[in-house]
Amino acid sequence: MFARPAETLAGTPLATEAQQLIRRCVHCGFCLPACPTYRVTGNELDGPRGRIYLIKDALERGAATAATRDHLDRCLTCRACESACPSGVQYGRLADLGRELVETRPPPVPRTMRERLLRSALRIVAPRRALFTPLVRVGQALRPLLPAPMRALLPPRLASAQRGSLAWPASRHARRMAVLEGCVQPGLAPQVNVAAARVLDRLGITLVPAHEVGCCGAMEHHLGHLDAALVRVRRNVEAGARLLDGGFEAIVSTASGCGVFAKDYGHALRHDLPSVRAAGERVGAATRDLCEVVDAAALRGVWATTTGGAPPPPRALRVAWQAPCSLQHGQRAATAGKVEAILRAVGCELVDVQHPTLCCGSAGTYSILQPELSRELRERKLASLTAATPDVIATANVGCLEHLRQASPVPVRHWIEIVDALAHSPALRERAG
Repeated sequence: MFARPAETLAGTPLATEAQQLIRRCVHCGFCLPACPTYRVTGNELDGPRGRIYLIKDALERGAATAATRDHLDRCLTCRACESACPSGVQYGRLADLGRELVETRPPPVPRTMRERLLRSALRIVAPRRALFTPLVRVGQALRPLLPAPMRALLPPRLASAQRGSLAWPASRHARRMAVLEGCVQPGLAPQVNVAAARVLDRLGITLVPAHEVGCCGAMEHHLGHLDAALVRVRRNVEAGARLLDGGFEAIVSTASGCGVFAKDYGHALRHDLPSVRAAGERVGAATRDLCEVVDAAALRGVWATTTGGAPPPPRALRVAWQAPCSLQHGQRAATAGKVEAILRAVGCELVDVQHPTLCCGSAGTYSILQPELSRELRERKLASLTAATPDVIATANVGCLEHLRQASPVPVRHWIEIVDALAHSPALRERAG
């Protein structure tokens, strides 16, 4: 597919990159059945091929239309189409360029007052954990007074026993890694990073919170606010480089959505000075998803030592594994099959999941900005995950965890919580489920 940018865009970095990405598309249609929104609406403009045509049209016009805006808004950026594409189209990067075109190139496509306020609120609150976490705690305290829809959005408060287990293990190993705290995870699921620290402690690795690293910038980037996202990226690259200079072996992400963006910091800074771009590439290369750090074979040994000669539980914990799109389509080969191997190493039985590549509909802010489509996708995903009657659903991203939890008939946990409970004692199945 070929695009000839309008004179007002010709020669700009946005147009040049978009041209190169569009050129890879041979409009074969293999992406359509892989696209969650196309499967729901049946409208080709809600599929990757249709959206590429809309971006191509916007480049050639020199401005986006309301149709470009609306159909890009309905894109989850799940990147399932990339896994299905035989031509290697980097659709996720192209969609981000399309959103930048919609949001920043004059004349901008107008939005309603409600849309502008909602998007501004998300950009102000969600990336700031010092603001987001207290708001969640206030909401949890006032839960009985809130309307049912708002109550559903809030995770239940941790039980007293769980709050007592939020202490990090002491630093005692030569191998040290820093963990991204994230922006919403400390408020929604503070137990996740603590569980990761405990598991890695048993594997001879000290995990330290990377306090100086803030929001990864993915949310603003996917909303089309590239300049604001890059400010965060540059700050995080500087902080990450200091951690690496200080002897930390890696920067670990327990939220796959943050990890996939942080791994791509070098690309995000591609238009910066070479030294800045190189620092971004260094930090991105040092970023690891948690499943890349936890060694399944070593964990199996820890689990065997823990159980000793004790009889196995009467039935293995049945786990439905929900691979977030940011893990299976975004990070692909680096993480493929690793969580499943880790869960099996601690004695879990992984049940069959129908349509494992289907997106759950969370996708960062998508569940708030596109609630109807998001709920439909969640219903389909939960039907797939619960068909084999699992004891618990495991995932690797806080957004997926919270989105599924709100409607799931079975508990939803981050996979490291399950591993932490079972590696400590197979009898503690109630903590895992």
